[in-house]
Amino acid sequence: MSLKIRLKRTGRHKDPHYRVVAVDSRKKRDGKVIDNIGHYHPTVSETVIDLKKIDAWVQNGAQMSDTVRTLVAKQRRNSGKEEK
Repeated sequence: MSLKIRLKRTGRHKDPHYRVVAVDSRKKRDGKVIDNIGHYHPTVSETVIDLKKIDAWVQNGAQMSDTVRTLVAKQRRNSGKEEK
């Protein structure tokens, strides 16, 4: 089974929200997920991602989509600034 960490669209028309999920790569974009990892709300620039879960899934062989990889990198930079 090939695992992906990608975005699942939720929300209303013209007001998107996305969940960051671990899913089998053969499933539909909004299909059944294995694990919810976080969420992303682009209109208010809110990103909440559980970085420990991301690391665990990547250790198990999951591949991140390009968008999720960008969001995780931003989250890591922002979390480093908050801790200092």
